[in-house]
Amino acid sequence: MSKSRDETRIFNKNRFKLGLFGANCSGGLSLTKAPERWRATWGDNVTSARLAEEAGLEFLLPIGRWVGYKGVTDTQGTTFETLTWACGLLASTKGINCFGTLHVSFVNPVFAAKQMVTADHIGGGRFGLNIVSGWNPLEFDMFGVDLREHDDRYAYSQEWINIVKRIWSEEQPFDHDGENFHLKGVLSKPKPFWGSRPILVSAGNSQMGRAFAAQNADCLFTAIPNFEDGPAKIAYFRAQAPEGQLRNIFSSAHLMCRRTRKEAQEYHHYIVHEMGDWEAAEYAAAFRGKRKGSWMSDEKDLQARLILGSGYPIIGSYDDAVEVFQKMADLGLDGLALGLINYIDDIPHIRDEILPRMERVGLRAPHREGDGA
Repeated sequence: MSKSRDETRIFNKNRFKLGLFGANCSGGLSLTKAPERWRATWGDNVTSARLAEEAGLEFLLPIGRWVGYKGVTDTQGTTFETLTWACGLLASTKGINCFGTLHVSFVNPVFAAKQMVTADHIGGGRFGLNIVSGWNPLEFDMFGVDLREHDDRYAYSQEWINIVKRIWSEEQPFDHDGENFHLKGVLSKPKPFWGSRPILVSAGNSQMGRAFAAQNADCLFTAIPNFEDGPAKIAYFRAQAPEGQLRNIFSSAHLMCRRTRKEAQEYHHYIVHEMGDWEAAEYAAAFRGKRKGSWMSDEKDLQARLILGSGYPIIGSYDDAVEVFQKMADLGLDGLALGLINYIDDIPHIRDEILPRMERVGLRAPHREGDGA
């Protein structure tokens, strides 16, 4: 077991870290009708978490989602709530870090602070919080909460997390009289497991989102749609973050690898063009709006990308994948949150083929069974 939060797995010395992204959601990240698509039962989640832990992966990151993408599959329409999901997986594992993802507008900070301390104790200090300000009006309508203007959402999130940090650290009751919260006599015990706050994660892409993530996150996630813009974006985060706070900068990717590039491309064609849920993709594209990027040049391309899954697409041989990882590491990224078509079926490709190649090129050290960090 680790001796402090700084020794938990996500802070290990591997040059390029890997985690699973979105396994709490039906379909994961992909809008495909393929029969092997991710079902996201509780048993599936426990199995995939244990496989990831045994392989040496660093973290499990869920998606906070309350409505799906319709179509035949309704990807992400069936989901596990992320704090209770994290509690179950932390109790089912020993070394891997596990995050909860919270829409802060939907949960009172006093209640959430105690929930997260409970998760942190269950996991022996391996819990972390992914702070989400939210964007989906359907989800806000479901909760009967107004969707604030973009920048106001981040001001609300800042006040929310400031309260939570005080709850985690202060030993005497305190009052808070702010813009959004008016609280009296706030005190909560126990404190977080290590006596230090859980790891904070945030994703930043808009100007306000980047600023919020840089100021608050120990580990942050950002989109890298093309490698040319990556160094400047990463440099911004490192320059804006308080000294010594920002430990990891991650991005997300959808990984589809096979023994040869041809096999991977054929499987990609099957998943997207033969078995894609194009009705869901059309809905998602219209709802989210057209987002420009190097791999989203037109509407049809956007829909195909949404079928595969969000994040940078890595489609090719095992050697191709490691080459992309090397380029990302050279940009300054510390790792990736990975979407997979099936988190159980695809982990052996990572464990048996990709990780050994990463070790050979110096991106990772060999993982020993039983390692906590």
